[in-house]
Amino acid sequence: MKRVVYYGIEDIRVEDAPVPEPGPGEVVVKNKVTLTCGTDCKMFMRGYRYQPPHLIGHEASGDVVAVGEGVTKFKVGDRVVAHNTAPCHKCYWCKKGQHSMCVDLPSNLGAYGEYQLIPKNIVEETMFKLPDDMDYKQAALTEPLSCAVYGISNVEIELGDTVVVNGCGPIGLMFIRLAYLRGARVIACDMQPNRLSLAAKLGAAETINIEEQDQIQAVRDLTEDSRGVDVAIEAAGLPAVWETAFRQVRAGGQVLCFGGTKKDTTVNIDCTRMHYEQITIKGVFHTTPIHVNAAFELLKMGAIKAEDFVEHEYAIEETEAAIREHAAGKVIKNCIVY
Repeated sequence: MKRVVYYGIEDIRVEDAPVPEPGPGEVVVKNKVTLTCGTDCKMFMRGYRYQPPHLIGHEASGDVVAVGEGVTKFKVGDRVVAHNTAPCHKCYWCKKGQHSMCVDLPSNLGAYGEYQLIPKNIVEETMFKLPDDMDYKQAALTEPLSCAVYGISNVEIELGDTVVVNGCGPIGLMFIRLAYLRGARVIACDMQPNRLSLAAKLGAAETINIEEQDQIQAVRDLTEDSRGVDVAIEAAGLPAVWETAFRQVRAGGQVLCFGGTKKDTTVNIDCTRMHYEQITIKGVFHTTPIHVNAAFELLKMGAIKAEDFVEHEYAIEETEAAIREHAAGKVIKNCIVY
């Protein structure tokens, strides 16, 4: 089988490897599609938290080709999508209900490959059979949508609230759609016209090109008396945007910081304003099984559609080109087809 291995910044290689064999509780999936992700782009362009060489990719769907001893939920031939993690349910954080903080939450990388071994804990909890009318690209959106579902669940949005989303990459666009579905008036901020156009299609009432307008003042001016938005969401992974979101929010408002930044990055926050204006800033990472399930249900309902997100198809040998095009902002997502 062919698979992509990450060796360092701007260094990924397509290599041959044996087709994996499942152990007890495990499943082997023959991938049909793999989607590019912003994390893949960050990893490729600047490195990430894992020590190379290692596998890469975590958004895929395909067909079950082998099952290990004890597997009863799935059989050979099932069309499936597997999330990339499942918590241990034994550590302190799991017992506190904070499953995204699980200390035994290995990320099942390796989606850029013709075959993929799915670990037992994922098979048991965060792997799903596809309905007959769901295509593979739609199913492969489960992981990123689950992150947005988890993120949006961490802020209080009431009907008629005004929400700004800073950064209209895939996750930002999903935030826009989910905020709209929760009854918010959504403002979208980005510099790419193609992203802003899709943001409007997904429900953004206002779009702001940050290369043409002051991102902070333009957002505040869209609220009564320029008081600021009820909720400001950061979905860019840049410290400057974390600070921008804080300056867009009203007194008593909420700031959601979702995009991961480089290691050891710091931001500057007006502590006086945070204290006297009672602003809540919340960092949110990854997702949890209940939100993975919710994301899969939303995809079955068509709340998010693959044709809006997945643009160009590439062969596995062209994975680098697919990631580079995504990283440049020319597309929302690309996919590898097998």
